Amino acid sequence: MATKKRKTKEISVEERLRTLYKLQMYLSDIDRIRTLRGELPLEVADLDDEIAGLGTRVSKFELDLKEMEANITQQKMKIETSKAKIERYNTQLENVRNNKEFDHLTKEVEFETLEIELAEKRTREFTQKQKEIKAQIEEATAQLNEKKIDLDHKQKELDDIISETKANEEKIREKAKKVEASIEPRLVTAFRRIRKNARNGLGIVPIQRGACGGCFNKIPPQRQMDIKLGKKVIVCEYCGRIMIDPEIAGIKE
Repeated sequence: MATKKRKTKEISVEERLRTLYKLQMYLSDIDRIRTLRGELPLEVADLDDEIAGLGTRVSKFELDLKEMEANITQQKMKIETSKAKIERYNTQLENVRNNKEFDHLTKEVEFETLEIELAEKRTREFTQKQKEIKAQIEEATAQLNEKKIDLDHKQKELDDIISETKANEEKIREKAKKVEASIEPRLVTAFRRIRKNARNGLGIVPIQRGACGGCFNKIPPQRQMDIKLGKKVIVCEYCGRIMIDPEIAGIKE
């Protein structure tokens, strides 16, 4: 245990920064892989929702269509019933015995004639509505089929990306774990907190043209010198990211 503590103390700040930057590179690679396929699952989920919505819409239209068919059948039955009554009343008119009976039968014929006209009008309305619903079903079904094709393409694309990147991600993740294990936990905790709050997931950034590589605010010359010396961990006073000299990070400015 004593040996371990002694070794930890011997690791310079510069070496810790270099190792932390290496960890950042691995984590950024994982972020890029996840971003690459991160949008596709959302697109697939959206398409699933759209397909479900269109399916519900088509089902509702089909129920409306059945209702229109039932309404048309009902009106046709009314017409047939009224025609049968008129025929019966006309037969009775041939054998009327008085004016009162004649007037009554005539009114009944007129009433049933109006009933036929009303039923025919409603039949035309229901038939028109039926045509509109059929057109809506065709349109929604076409959209549904189109979305299903899109979903098949997106799902295949997602499956391909997952199969291509999963193994690579696991390898990078293992490397990141090994690197992380070599850094003191307190520094890793601080780094992860900074990284979590950073919009682009960068917890440690190199200086770029005298500015912070995360928020691009200018760094005073003396502070730049301190970062270049790599004797202590310095964070940006604007964005809170840990800053590292490009040379220490092993990159060209």
